[in-house]
Amino acid sequence: MKPVYILLCFIAYTILLFFVTWLTSRKANNDSYYVGNKSSPWYVVAYGMIGASLSGVTFMSVPGLVGSQQFTYLGLVFGFLIGYTVIATILLPLYYKLNLTSIYAYLNKRFGFWSYKTGAFYFLLSRVVGASFRMFLVVNVLQVFVFDHWGVPFGLVVAIFIALIILYTFEGGVKTIIWTDTLQTTFMLLGVFMSIYFISNELGLGLGDIFSKISDAGYTRIAETDWHSKNFFLKQFLSGAFIAIVMTGLDQEMMQKNISCKNLREAQKNMFTFSGILVFVNLMFLTLGAVLYMYANSKGIAIPKKTDDLFPVIAFNYLSPLAGLIFMVGLVSAAYPSADGALTALTTSFCIDFLGFKDKSKLDEKQKKKVRYMVHMSFATILLIVILIFRALNNEAVVNAIYTAAGYTYGPLLGLFSFGLFTKFSVKDKYVWIVAILSPLLCYFLSLYSEVLFSGYKMGFELLIINGALTFFGLLILVKKNK
Repeated sequence: MKPVYILLCFIAYTILLFFVTWLTSRKANNDSYYVGNKSSPWYVVAYGMIGASLSGVTFMSVPGLVGSQQFTYLGLVFGFLIGYTVIATILLPLYYKLNLTSIYAYLNKRFGFWSYKTGAFYFLLSRVVGASFRMFLVVNVLQVFVFDHWGVPFGLVVAIFIALIILYTFEGGVKTIIWTDTLQTTFMLLGVFMSIYFISNELGLGLGDIFSKISDAGYTRIAETDWHSKNFFLKQFLSGAFIAIVMTGLDQEMMQKNISCKNLREAQKNMFTFSGILVFVNLMFLTLGAVLYMYANSKGIAIPKKTDDLFPVIAFNYLSPLAGLIFMVGLVSAAYPSADGALTALTTSFCIDFLGFKDKSKLDEKQKKKVRYMVHMSFATILLIVILIFRALNNEAVVNAIYTAAGYTYGPLLGLFSFGLFTKFSVKDKYVWIVAILSPLLCYFLSLYSEVLFSGYKMGFELLIINGALTFFGLLILVKKNK
């Protein structure tokens, strides 16, 4: 597929996105930006959240994992269901009861100022890192298959991509994102289903034959039984539950969409519907990965060193131009939701949690909007810088990098919220930030030397659980006597 066609496809999709933005952002105000005027239809939120949860990482990294891990990723996905149940039955009722715009305001009510700022800071750190990883993956594909052909620098490509996101989230915020996510989810799912269809045709397989052939090829193993392995099923399952809780339930970006629903009941319907669909969609991505490896083996195609590159290499270099077009639309559709939602959530959290827009601010609505614009632009610049750093350092599949980073940055949030929900203790608030720093550092040490310390045991995504537990026990040390 010629680079110019890939570029034209990207431009056409972006124009469509801006049209939806124009329709939804008219007469938008600060309340529209932060919580969508509390009028988002739950079924629209549920459908759109699929794209926001999966992103370009799932579109490329998950299929690439199949070659070495088969379908063991499903252990993580099954764990997600437990996590989403906790969110729907424990966290959402809390957020609606307290009428929160920023979910980290709960920590202020429960513990105090320093706990509140610590929680909000870790969200900002987590979301900047996660969004940068996801955006890097997509922009890198555009760079390798389009802009390298014309000698355009990677930094300029990233800047253009971020500028486009700024333009369509600048005004409408959550009110716009709810609807653009719906559009993007549709094209992303179309991309994965059509890709499976095209590759199956190339292999001479009917849709009914795919799963039997995948099974015969040995790709459908779900349960890893070696407890030393990073992919041991129980570790994956438990990690999946906690990853869902922290990366959705304790994440301002994802919860901002949920609390934009009209009421708690509709937000819960959204969460249960979304979680069920997500299992099926992840299964389709793993199926896509299996047929990609089968196709590469049948055609003698060398597997790229970075398995994230397998899908684009085959789509652009070996399949028909139409298949390449489908891949490009699917990838861009998966990329935009993770970037636009992150930028909006980062802006919301900083304005509410650090600038105090919901408190007795002396600024009027017009002044608040002006400050919000400045914060929006500042976080866009930070994302640009982090993406450039990540490109220089990255040497592994991006999906692994994201979940590993989540273990360090979301762990303190998990510990703080767990302690607040499941105990009645008060803590010495001014020392909480020290615990939140020491816990990830101790986790890094344990991860680095786990094989030596624990008889060959390799630490995987359960690092998140350990980090949360260390924070929890650290807070026990800070409990106020007689309170």
